[in-house]
Formats: sequence, structure tokens, C-alpha cells
Amino acid sequence: MVRKARCYIYIRVSTNMQVDGYSLDAQRDRITKFAEYQNMEIVHEYCDAGKSGKSVSGRPEFQKMLDDISYNTDNIDYVLVFKLSRFGRNAADVLNSLQFIQDYGVNLICVEDGIDSSKDSGKLTITVLSAVAEIERENILIQTMEGRRQKAREGKWNGGIAPYGYKLDSENDTIVIDPETSTVVKQIYKMYVDDDMGLVEIADYLNNHGYKKKKHRPRDLDYFTSNFIRTVVDNPVYIGKISYGRNKTEKVKGTRDEYRRVRTNDYMLTEGLHEAIIDEDLWEGAQAKNRRVATRLKKKHSLDHEHLLSGLIKCPVCGGTITGTTAKRKNKKTGEYTYDYYYRCHNRKRLEDGRYCDFKTSYREELFDKEVFDVIKSFVSSEGCHREIMKHLDDNVDVSGLEVERTQLKNQLKQVVGAKDKLQERMDNLSVEDKHYDRKYEDMSIRWSNLYDKINNIEENIRVISRRISQIKQKHLSSKEVYKALLNFDVLYSSMTDEERKEFYQDFIEEINVHQDRNRSERMIKSILFKFPLYYNGQVGNEILLPKDFTVETVVLMSRVK
Repeated sequence: MVRKARCYIYIRVSTNMQVDGYSLDAQRDRITKFAEYQNMEIVHEYCDAGKSGKSVSGRPEFQKMLDDISYNTDNIDYVLVFKLSRFGRNAADVLNSLQFIQDYGVNLICVEDGIDSSKDSGKLTITVLSAVAEIERENILIQTMEGRRQKAREGKWNGGIAPYGYKLDSENDTIVIDPETSTVVKQIYKMYVDDDMGLVEIADYLNNHGYKKKKHRPRDLDYFTSNFIRTVVDNPVYIGKISYGRNKTEKVKGTRDEYRRVRTNDYMLTEGLHEAIIDEDLWEGAQAKNRRVATRLKKKHSLDHEHLLSGLIKCPVCGGTITGTTAKRKNKKTGEYTYDYYYRCHNRKRLEDGRYCDFKTSYREELFDKEVFDVIKSFVSSEGCHREIMKHLDDNVDVSGLEVERTQLKNQLKQVVGAKDKLQERMDNLSVEDKHYDRKYEDMSIRWSNLYDKINNIEENIRVISRRISQIKQKHLSSKEVYKALLNFDVLYSSMTDEERKEFYQDFIEEINVHQDRNRSERMIKSILFKFPLYYNGQVGNEILLPKDFTVETVVLMSRVK
């Protein structure tokens, strides 16, 4: 008896493609009828709902299907899709994916297009149509952008959430002033221009004087930030204008489907249908200040400077990260500028008691970096620590138990696959003239299906164990590299560039905690939490605790293993 051709079916819709024969149910029904007509057995269905076909990477079910084909999970012959555009719209991805499945003896059939890649003309047709599909996608994108551009020319709102201070008027494709929040916009411009307050000052003032930012979405913040203030004082919508193209999408060089948003000075600005919240004089004053601030903040200091511990230090009030900042000073006598580098908390995070983070302490980077260096140097230079690290470097990771288990599973897999193949051979050789043919074939089919279930389970267990072995080995190798570096910490550190030092710290420090209150004579650092366990005098832990009167001779190790 000739074995039925076995196949996967793959269906997909993007969010705007659920009509006119492209719905999931319509695709499934058409493919199923085709398979029945061709006497094919559908083994499994893969469905990406609401996923774009522009890239393979954004379709998890498609990726899973390719994995199953590579593992020969179901011993299939074909992948059935409704149309080639459901398989993909990026020509390169379509051809790469087709070549991939053909490498495993699997061909593609596009039911509606009448394409079969197993035939001579199939792959040529796929090459041509996939290129056409990609061009079609680009044309749709261009048409969509042109539609938005035309709305901007007409002064209409271009879609999306209304800017702060306005509400949507969907019926007229415009926005209208929101009496409640527009007063906050006026207040922001007044403080920024008339009172010459900075962005952080304005955010602090609003947060501490009873103003609460209205949320459009649950994930939005309900308090004001300096970044939010910046967007308000830089948006021409508040003088009754509609802008288009202030940000554009550009392709990241060296990638196929990776893009980023960049700011551009060449954009469209038209009169909007909506009413302005502020007047032109106030707007011009804000833009003049924006230009002054931009010039003042432009990074003119050494491009080689790195804030070594930026992002590792934790604020003792809000728990946010403390980051590096630069202060520019002008020498009144010589007119020359000098730059000082500090760590400080820039967060304005609301706390549980309703207050906002008010931690204003700044740390001179030179002093703070030295204190961290002294702590680590004193720790790793001790005889006990050196001895324990050497012991750790001699240790080998033991994954023998997992490897034995994986070998046993592989042997078990061979046995089950062998049983499945023998059963399949018996099914193929079963005579249709046997009076018990139907019952025997049904019994064999049930056993055959059960064997496939066992194969799937065993293969999944092998994959899980293999990943576990790889993770354990990788973690052990990473920790060894850190310990080797720690043994020669002071020598290595002195030969590193600032960029290398920053990367070095990022590799093995989890976080640095500072004292909230301290005298100038006391130490800044409260504790250092490391990513890897430290070995010292028979103890093991991740965190060094430092008293305020810490000296390089007093290191307290807290046993805290993550």
C-alpha cells in the first residue's frame, strides 16, 4: 500500500488581513479540502495570528515549524500554505526558508497560486512571485505614508493618541483643547520661558505642587519627568501647527529587517485645524532657549571619557539607577572650560508614600571610582581570597549525570524510532485482501501514533537536557574568566582603557549601594553585590558590606548567594 503524503499546514494573518478570503478559517478550510482531494495526511497546523510577513523572525509558529522540520519530528513531505504571501513577503526570507525545508526533503505547495516547489517550474515561480510580494508590501507602505502626508497638508490630526493638552475629535479628524490638561501646558511654557526654569525643575515643581499627569494608557506614568517636559516645549502642535516627518525610520546598516527612528530637521509644517494653546511669542521664546540649552549641553569634553560605574549604583531613596553626568565650568580669568564628572540620581520616581525621589547627593566620579577600586583590590589581594580563587579555578564543572541521562534518552530514541519504522513497514506490506485489513490497519495506526508521541517526548527531553548542559558549562566558563581577572586585578586595571574598565565592572558587579546619610569624612559605599560568588576565609557570598568607617583592612563578607 502506498503511504499517504504527510504535510504541515501553515496559516497566517496580519492584523488588517482578516477579510476577503485571507481569514484564518478561510485559509484552513481551503487547504484542508486541497489535502483531502490530494489524499494527503495533515499532521500538524501552525498558525501565526496578527503577525506580519515582512520577516521570519517575528513569527514564532513559523520558526517552530522550521525547527520541527529540522528535527524530522513528523517525517513530513510538504508544507501547505494558502498563498505564497502567507509563507512570507520578504523575497530573501521566502527563498532562504524554502531552501531550508528542501534541505530536509520537504517541499512547499501554495494552494491558491497552484505552485509546487517539487516541480521544475515551481521554484522559479516562487522566486518571481516572492519578489512581487515584497514590492507589493513596499507599495502599500508608500501609499499609507502618502495618505498620512496628505492629512497633514490638510491640517488634520494624523492618528494616534492626542498630545497632552488636547482630546481627539475623530469625527472631524482633528484634536480639541482639553480644559483640564491644557492649563498644565500653559504652566510649563511659562516656567520654561518666563521663569527660566530647567526641565528637571519644572517636573519637580509640578510633582510637588499637586499636579498629576493624566494617563492615556495603563502603562503611562502618572507623574511628570524631564523628558516629558522636553517633548512639550518642543512640539509645534501647541501653536496650532501640524508637523509631519519630524522623525523618520531608517534601516540599520548591516541588517536585513532592523530599523530605528531618527530625528530630522527637514519636515512638513502646516496650519492645523485645531486651536492653539500658547501664542507664537511664547513658542519662539521656548525654541530660542532650546537652541541655547542644546549648544550648552553638546558634548565637547573628551570623547574617550567613560562614566565607569554608571547604571550600577542604586539610589538609596527610590531604588533607581544613579548615572554619570558632566558639569561644565568656565574659568573667569582664562575663559577656558573645564569638565567635572559626577554620579547622581536623575529619577523623579513616585514613592509609595506619594512623595517623589529627592536624593540630591552628587558623587565625584574620581573619588567614587577610587573607592570601588580600593575595596576590590583589598579583597582580592588577601591571602585567603587568593587561595580560595585558585581552588575554584582548579574545579571542573560536573555534568556527567546529565550527560549519562542524555545518552540513555538517545538510546531509547533509537529503539522507539526503530519500532516505529518496523511498524510502518508492516502497515505498508499489509494486504488489502486480508479480511481483517481495516481492523489491523486501525490498530497499527493507533500504535504508530503512540510511538510518535513517545518520540516527540524523548526528543523534547533531549533538547531540554542539552540546553541545561550548555548553560551550566557557559556559566562556569564565564565565572572562571572573572576569577582569573580578579587574581590580577590591579595589573589588568592599570593597563585598561576607560571603555574596557567599564565593561570589566559591568561583567562582574550586579549593583553598588550607597549610604543615604553620611558625613564627608565617611565612606560613600554601603555594599557591593557581585554577579559571581566570592571566596574568602572559608565563606562564600555575593555581597561585600562596608561600614561607614571602612578602611582597606576591614572587609566584611555577607553570605548572600543569588
